[in-house]
Amino acid sequence: VQLQASGGGLVQVGGSLRLSCAASGRTFYNANMGWFRQAPGKEREFVAAIRWSGGISDYADSVKGRFTVSRDNANDTVYLQMNSVKPDDTGVYYCAADRSYSGRSVGAYNDWGQGTLVTVSS
Repeated sequence: VQLQASGGGLVQVGGSLRLSCAASGRTFYNANMGWFRQAPGKEREFVAAIRWSGGISDYADSVKGRFTVSRDNANDTVYLQMNSVKPDDTGVYYCAADRSYSGRSVGAYNDWGQGTLVTVSS
């Protein structure tokens, strides 16, 4: 699966942003999808994941209650709605796909997009 993340930008503390990840190539509908982020000087970390069916999702504790992951299989797109953003949410956000894995491990996902930068200003 080829992935293209978009929607990043500059947002103020407390604001909202919606990231999109468009998929192409092999079938998307049965791929589990994950969102990860990497802040400057830090390792890439898990943000959210959603199963291929869309019925099960998972969130890092740091974003639970503020971010929502969803997917539109008809349009081969997964979204990350970011609300009440904080300065610690700043980083490059990546989407990832895997047909068998749906967890939090960075190294377990097979396909990755190029990333989109989110900057939260205070």
